Amino acid sequence: MDTGTHFVMGIALGGLATLDPIVADNALTAQAVMLGTIIGSQAPDIDTILKLRNNAIYIRNHRGITHSIPAVLLWPILITGFLYSIFSSSNLLHLWLWTFFAVFLHMFVDIFNAYGTQAIRPISSKWVAFGIINTFDPFIFGIHVAGLILWGFGFPPGYTFLTIYFVLIIYYIARFREQRFIKAAVKKAIPAATKIILSPTMRYHRWKVAVIAEKHYYVARAENGNVTILDTFDRIPLPDSEILHAAKHDKNLAAFLSFSPIYRFEIAEFDEFFEVRFIDLRYRSNGFYPFVAVVHLDHDFQIKNSYTGWIFSEDKLRKKLKLIPL
Repeated sequence: MDTGTHFVMGIALGGLATLDPIVADNALTAQAVMLGTIIGSQAPDIDTILKLRNNAIYIRNHRGITHSIPAVLLWPILITGFLYSIFSSSNLLHLWLWTFFAVFLHMFVDIFNAYGTQAIRPISSKWVAFGIINTFDPFIFGIHVAGLILWGFGFPPGYTFLTIYFVLIIYYIARFREQRFIKAAVKKAIPAATKIILSPTMRYHRWKVAVIAEKHYYVARAENGNVTILDTFDRIPLPDSEILHAAKHDKNLAAFLSFSPIYRFEIAEFDEFFEVRFIDLRYRSNGFYPFVAVVHLDHDFQIKNSYTGWIFSEDKLRKKLKLIPL
């Protein structure tokens, strides 16, 4: 989920904690728990600072170790220890329990996005992604904000958010049903499909669709159960090319390939360099595919520059690559 949703969820959990008699009867514990749920709901995303280094490191590591099994145990200990040093008269056990719940809930809801997390690391480095909830879901964010407003008007926060989370359980079940319905519709529209990748959007009944078939890749949109094929690409195996072998040593391209399950590639030759471009097919937007990896090599197959990330125009890409306009 996005930072804003995690933040309101942290406050909501602080409100839900008022159902705990130990928290409700101790103002100091209640204050500590509120801070614990807010900090705990944000802590796993500390790896966002990796963007300051470069996109390759961020792509490889975001929602990795910070969202793993060891992390779900370590974050509450660190946060609780810090808060208990300030609120030493608070109830340590209940502070830890609610902080743990906030950290766990953060990691749990993230696996329902298309991006997913390495939630079962170190048992497995496999990414767990159910792909039923957009990174920002207006309904989830909105119902939390509504709960905070009701709290402000005097409604009991514990029962208010207990009701809200019951509604959200039903909402998640409905999203799973919607996803299953869309997959069936895609399979009917593209019988040759061997793998279907769905990405939910902010609109409940609209999904981005990428399909792998034996001979083609398909990019489609599903809306209200209707599937529209937008692009079709031949599924071409990677050639045994010296250019491509050299490009694969680049950290940006390696990060892209570790992340993207469906892509097409282009190899072009210019006067001063070769260009290798990989294009992720999951994120089509207004006819453009913004998530790419690009590597430039000289004619001795030495890497000159490279980039991976989100680019919405060729001009911006050239700036990222510090490339003189062709």
